[in-house]
Amino acid sequence: MDLIIAIDYIGTLVFAISGVLAGVERKFDLFGVFILGFVTAVGGGTLRDVLIGSTPVGWMGNEVYIIIIALAVPLCYLAKNLVVKMKKGLFLFDTIGIGLFTILGLEKTLSLGLSPIIAVMMGVVSATFGGVIRDVLSGRVPLIFRKEIYAFACLAGAVVYLLSNIFLKEEIAMLISIAVVIIIRIFAIRKQWSLPFNP
Repeated sequence: MDLIIAIDYIGTLVFAISGVLAGVERKFDLFGVFILGFVTAVGGGTLRDVLIGSTPVGWMGNEVYIIIIALAVPLCYLAKNLVVKMKKGLFLFDTIGIGLFTILGLEKTLSLGLSPIIAVMMGVVSATFGGVIRDVLSGRVPLIFRKEIYAFACLAGAVVYLLSNIFLKEEIAMLISIAVVIIIRIFAIRKQWSLPFNP
């Protein structure tokens, strides 16, 4: 399987799980949980595709995305007790998801011939706006609007990809960049790093 497709499917699954976990935590019904998983998984990519003029948007041309998102629901319910105990579960899946989707969004934008700057922006949009929709629908202040490092990690990963792709094979550059996003997020939480803000 092509690495881009593999990243897309894996990112869809982990983002869907992130949304489903948020719905379970908020005690949504089954339909609400699915909707939250769905918008988390495809919200950022849908906005990206609309902005760059790639329509119909990605998930509409491939039913595999719907199947993947639907699978996230029983996966979370079957491991519900474990999920409740794993308070860091939402953070873990969200972090993996933003790493995967940052590079996916950047790559898709570059493939359409748009500039690297726009590609970086679309990588950040792909990675963060599904989470924004998830947080708004579940009654949280979106992570992207808080002082903790979130979108900045995606930005850093995207820049690392553009630079490393000059010297390394595309697949290696992707893996390094995804790892950069994940590592920055993990260290930002553990070390309580944050961006400057006006009190």
